[in-house]
Amino acid sequence: MNAAATPARATAATSEGKRGSEQTARPAVVTLTMNPTIDLCWEVERLERIGKNRARVRAVAVGGGGINVARHIVRFGGRATAVHTAGGEVGLRLNRLLDEEGIDHVAVDIADNTREALVLFEAGSRHSYHVVPPGPRLNEHEGRQCLEVLERCAASCPYVVASGSLPGGLPDDYFATVARHVRKAGGRLILDTSGPALRAALAEGVFLFRCNRTEAESLTGRAVIDFDDARALNEHLLTTGAAEIAVTTLGALGALCSTADGHTELYAPPLPGTPLSDAGAGDSMVAALTTELAAGEDPVSACALGVATAAAAMLTPSTEPFDVDVARSLRPLVRTTGG
Repeated sequence: MNAAATPARATAATSEGKRGSEQTARPAVVTLTMNPTIDLCWEVERLERIGKNRARVRAVAVGGGGINVARHIVRFGGRATAVHTAGGEVGLRLNRLLDEEGIDHVAVDIADNTREALVLFEAGSRHSYHVVPPGPRLNEHEGRQCLEVLERCAASCPYVVASGSLPGGLPDDYFATVARHVRKAGGRLILDTSGPALRAALAEGVFLFRCNRTEAESLTGRAVIDFDDARALNEHLLTTGAAEIAVTTLGALGALCSTADGHTELYAPPLPGTPLSDAGAGDSMVAALTTELAAGEDPVSACALGVATAAAAMLTPSTEPFDVDVARSLRPLVRTTGG
């Protein structure tokens, strides 16, 4: 039977049983990654337009919003399980890499190959180029399997994070369906996505929504530059029931965290070095604030660690992980106003 004809099925990762016996407590967070990647990180001294560019392999790692969030939650000392799709030979390699990394995860088999992305780091300029293909197409049955697996993994789990892009073949309201499933199970959905899937999910309503300037502009139809722009967007999200907590990030300026209690401006801390890449800043921020929420912290305090962590992530090249100690050291330097 060829790969295209192989029926989708939910499969626990090979090392799940061992880790499950060692870890009796249920994870505080379950993440969902519908379109993961294997990031092939290469380094060149300088990117030449003519002739061959000789490269060395810096790293080969699994990427994708929810998987990145789960990885960083564990690095912060929290507990997380990543639910994700995996297809073809690339999907098998993805599962092996996650097992080797020690990330608790559950894969849902799909027929199409999982995507591979290229991260090219130019050592001379210390610039990174992230080239990402659209990924596989999922059919209705595979989409349903993901929901069933998520529902089982998230039972009695207080927080679910849906992060990253939605693959082709699934309806635009897929994350809205995820939101209904999580709410029915008594959990809280933290959403970090973009495009038509974002609008449909916000129409359903989520617990917390994080967006960057680009995603904010897609919702407002105009540039979101400063705290006043972010306040207008967050106020709309709260009053329409799109989110109970709205977090809009503003790059080097910081972020605005809005709840029913008010709007709090959080100013990004001064960086103790040269910023190299913002590729992993968003996932890092979501991981930090989710870790804090799961530990019982209030949204503003959780968001403050998120802002500090996003800053720490900018000090690392390409998609390499941030330094947890640096992130924690930057937390006291995050100034807040409002609330």
